[in-house]
Amino acid sequence: MEEVRLRTAGLLLSVKVPACAAFGPGGPPRPKNIVLPDGFRIDFYAQSVPGARSLALSPSGVVYVGTMSHDVVYALIDANHDGFAEQVETIASGLNQPNGVAFRNGSLYVAEAYRIIRYDSIDTRLDNPPEPVLVFDSFPPAVHHSWKYLAIGPDSMLYVTVGSPFNVGIPDDDRYATIMRVRLDGTGGEVSARGVRNSVGFDRDPSTRFCWFTDNGRDWLGDNLPPDELNVAREPGLNFGYPYRFGKNVPDPEYGSKADSTMVFTPSALDLGPHVASLGVKFYTGRMFPEPYRRRVFIAEHGSWNRTAPIGYRVTTALAEGNKASDYKVFAEGWLSGMSAWGRPGNFGRVETISAFFVDRFPSQNRT
Repeated sequence: MEEVRLRTAGLLLSVKVPACAAFGPGGPPRPKNIVLPDGFRIDFYAQSVPGARSLALSPSGVVYVGTMSHDVVYALIDANHDGFAEQVETIASGLNQPNGVAFRNGSLYVAEAYRIIRYDSIDTRLDNPPEPVLVFDSFPPAVHHSWKYLAIGPDSMLYVTVGSPFNVGIPDDDRYATIMRVRLDGTGGEVSARGVRNSVGFDRDPSTRFCWFTDNGRDWLGDNLPPDELNVAREPGLNFGYPYRFGKNVPDPEYGSKADSTMVFTPSALDLGPHVASLGVKFYTGRMFPEPYRRRVFIAEHGSWNRTAPIGYRVTTALAEGNKASDYKVFAEGWLSGMSAWGRPGNFGRVETISAFFVDRFPSQNRT
């Protein structure tokens, strides 16, 4: 498989596509196949980035890319600031599912399946990366859903997902099916949210600082159950239901009756499509998009893998207000054609510091 990265105004989006050979000499469909709202354009930011999954942007404009299946971390460099990365560097290899990446104070944090490591002064050492520093390795054993998403919260702590060790069940270690947090120096590891089956993306509401995250529902309840979820954690310690509840506090037909009567569950803020495989989620905080987009959250829907009629393979958006979300609708689609897809949207990165080069219709004062 080969990964490409598509850029839409103000956001970077990782997209997984099959190797070009599968499409014949013409290669995969071009960005012109993607349908966007009026005034938006989309194009490649970089190509030939195999395994691309999660993104992190340094203040200098280097885009770091984590992978789930290729065990490497890349750096994408746009040296002439024209909105396209001319250079792709492999800065680490031989890692174990280095999916999660986050940047703070000159250091790149990388979440592998079983630990978090750190590369110091990495922007200045892309041609000679330093040895990684171990930050944290007190996760439960890396089994099913072992890949981890990573972000730094407003409390300057690392937030990291720890997925369920199976499709559905009651884990024997209460660190599974959670979002954990740990200080930047690796101390103080604790569970921040429970009942989270498999989140692969979260972000903070810039107004409330609440943590919004997607969660992938269990399999084998049919084509239309359960929904994937968009959730909001207003405070630490909430339980979002798995495996006992899904969506708007609906009991799971197999595990719903097994919940302890003292358990309190937080329903989803928004039910997404069933099995859309919701991954990245990002609030738009720039000034390139028109005003109505500036309070919205964007969701990368990777696409179903075992649904009779495929669903997802698109970018959706919703209006987030307080602890509720509404107006769930498609923003970008075209990766799915009939029963087959040429691409699967993954995770976002912010690019407000890169020129707003694909928003031609909007007035110049709306650009950064």
